[in-house]
Amino acid sequence: MTATAGATAPAPTPGAPTPGAPSPGGATAAAGPADARVAGRRVEEILDGLAAAGDRTAYGAAEELVRVLMEFYGAGLARIVAELDAPRLAALLDDELTAGLLALHDLHPEDVPTRIGRVLAAGRESVELVGFDPDTGVARLRPAAPGGGCGCGGPDARALEEALAGLAPEVTAVELEPAAPARPLLQIGSRPPARVP
Repeated sequence: MTATAGATAPAPTPGAPTPGAPSPGGATAAAGPADARVAGRRVEEILDGLAAAGDRTAYGAAEELVRVLMEFYGAGLARIVAELDAPRLAALLDDELTAGLLALHDLHPEDVPTRIGRVLAAGRESVELVGFDPDTGVARLRPAAPGGGCGCGGPDARALEEALAGLAPEVTAVELEPAAPARPLLQIGSRPPARVP
């Protein structure tokens, strides 16, 4: 429907983003999210804005809308995944965006520790998984090797949580453990001279 001259635009909902306005992340509201993490943050920002405005009806409706859309898109993705052969599915798992969507909808074929390993292997920090507790959502990590005494800062738990959010949304917190101590080097001395009879 074409707007007529002189018609006024409806007032924006309190807390809702203005189309084209920059978001806290720097992207415009009309721009598509780059990955699941960006999309999740944007949804939280909108819901938080509605909650701050005090309109419980609008907030409840927005939450219901998110839930319905998640179920709808999840059902569609499940049908697509069911029709894919192994090579095509593997190609999707190597793509950060589609792999994140599958994890978000509980359709990723890999278990949580394997997905955590994928994220850690792709990161700049040399970090390894010690264990994951599915009841608490806590992932215990540690540096893969002891520090070399360079004075560099160790892994940052917050940054690791952010990195894991896309592919392993089951992780709700990261606990960092000290690196395993380095094994001492064996000192190999020269053999004693052979005795001459």
